[in-house]
Amino acid sequence: MQRSDFSYELPQELIAQQPLSERSASRLLCVNGGADTMAHRQFSNLPSLLNPDDLLVFNNTRVLPARLYGVKETGGRVEILIERLTSENSALAHIRASKTPRAGQTIALAEQADSPATELTVSVDGREGELFQISSTAALGPMLAKIGHMPLPPYIDRADAIEDRERYQTVYAKREGAVAAPTAGLHFDHALLDTLDNMGVRRAQVTLHVGAGTFQPVRSDDIREHQMHAEYLEVDQSVCDAIAATRERGGRVVAVGTTAVRSLETAAASGRLAPYVGDTRLFIYPGYAFQCVDAMITNFHLPESTLLMLVSAFCGRDLMLDAYKAAVAERYRFFSYGDAMFLTPTPEARPQ
Repeated sequence: MQRSDFSYELPQELIAQQPLSERSASRLLCVNGGADTMAHRQFSNLPSLLNPDDLLVFNNTRVLPARLYGVKETGGRVEILIERLTSENSALAHIRASKTPRAGQTIALAEQADSPATELTVSVDGREGELFQISSTAALGPMLAKIGHMPLPPYIDRADAIEDRERYQTVYAKREGAVAAPTAGLHFDHALLDTLDNMGVRRAQVTLHVGAGTFQPVRSDDIREHQMHAEYLEVDQSVCDAIAATRERGGRVVAVGTTAVRSLETAAASGRLAPYVGDTRLFIYPGYAFQCVDAMITNFHLPESTLLMLVSAFCGRDLMLDAYKAAVAERYRFFSYGDAMFLTPTPEARPQ
């Protein structure tokens, strides 16, 4: 299976640059892999697509203000994107600079890309693959809170604004550690969650700290040769119990976002869902046998991306590409701040 099998044409103006004023005001493209059909709805119609016996599984990760600007001792400007905090004072990070920083270098941090350096500094300690090991004598969490910027995706062609600290975050986010939002969850507001609670729809939460690698392209022509980046996740016993109870009452497990999908499917990789703590490199593409997920809510994904391959495994590649073509024709808004999809699987992808 080739990377080019997951390509589609997207006009640049359909890439959402700003969130809507109301979270749940987005559109919702419903794709039924079992019937090979699609329908255009609003996200506020979601309650009509769910049953009281269903379980929604959310990713409760919270996005760090993980982008830092800095100045090298030579005066050169640097951009740092924290990938993962490894301790209170250390992290793995991507660093963009005109010359690659070397171990032992000190970088003075600045509040903006072009502002003077502050007294805050980080040291470059070494490399771990493509990432840099950095550390500071000060705790990194408070440092990020003070001068860090929200790490908006590369296809959002603007600087982050103060409003992004709240809008590039789900309303139920609580566990800091992500550098990209689990964007399917951005459409939920408290009023919609209250409506679903009153219907009797249950909720469970997993944690997967989304890494910057989620935006990395697939470079292998043969997608089976692609190596996924590692992301930390936790699925606890309460989630396993909630899913077992859902199965007993005949409800569906509805994953909110591809990160929730990958969390559950990683925890069920042995053929039986069990608690899981650790990294995942799970790559889901057509031919994958789903273990847990009966339906999913997701945003639209980049051409030739691993996430487009994941949803194609769930609904079928041809139907998914037809759905994307329809979304372009209907002028849907794409990617992180864009519209959403509600997907049900093909018979082959349905958990047995």
